[in-house]
Amino acid sequence: MPLSASPVVRRVRLGAELRRLRRRESLTLEQVCGRLGWASTSKLSRIELGQSRPDLADVLDLLDVYAVPPHQRDELIVIARDAATGRGWSKALGEMGERQRAYAELEAGAVRIVDYQPALVPGLLQIPEYARLRVSAGALLADEVDVEADVRARAVRQEVLCRPEPPHYTALIDERACDPGGLPAEVWRDQLRHLAVLAERPHVTIRLLPRDASPRGDPHPLAPFSYYAYPDPDDPRTVLVETLTTDVRLVAEADVARYEQLVEWLLVAALPEEETAELLARRLGPVPVPRPREPHEPD
Repeated sequence: MPLSASPVVRRVRLGAELRRLRRRESLTLEQVCGRLGWASTSKLSRIELGQSRPDLADVLDLLDVYAVPPHQRDELIVIARDAATGRGWSKALGEMGERQRAYAELEAGAVRIVDYQPALVPGLLQIPEYARLRVSAGALLADEVDVEADVRARAVRQEVLCRPEPPHYTALIDERACDPGGLPAEVWRDQLRHLAVLAERPHVTIRLLPRDASPRGDPHPLAPFSYYAYPDPDDPRTVLVETLTTDVRLVAEADVARYEQLVEWLLVAALPEEETAELLARRLGPVPVPRPREPHEPD
């Protein structure tokens, strides 16, 4: 089922709006919490940082303290409800691990997604067989990984590319990620075919970065990252940087702007879509077309 706007993103947006309102009133955390009878400032601090699911009653109390006018109040209540919602999320993402859930929540509601991958095919483009092998390899470093649940989670995430109004999705993939890399030949070929098919969708762009390409003379970035933009321009554009053990979420304007510039440099260094398709076709080689069976031939 299509998921609503990301509660993670809306929490960050709500927190920023509430912090701005508090500062407009020249109030400290301690003063606000004292007026509301909250035991400590940690509760308000976590709300302002987007680190906790807000209680709507608490948000309404804060809006009263800040004397927010009706039209602005209504807008913030909508954002607060999005930030607090669990509608549809638990059912759709229930078995996902923490890392998969972080990606799924950011992908939901996005109008633009950019994935950069220097070593692997991005998760939104992986076939189940490829995903199973890659997740199994990663599980050697983390015993708690449920391989099959992780593969199913990727399939749920991939539905974002099939929703009625899908995001514009761009994958920037190092050419080496399309090498066999020890994969069984059939899995490797099926994965490349899948990339070629997805690249024909109007909202999907796949660009390969040649081995010798370098954005502005520098080597390719070593860490994979994903970039997300949302239909409401006031919702924070977000970058998720992948590391071995965890993922770092960036929402500060200066941080995100640097990654936006990096995306532009990578796009300049990458092969055009047509040349990417040709390279994938060359990797696949001639694909035999099965001869139509005669009526008397057995299946």
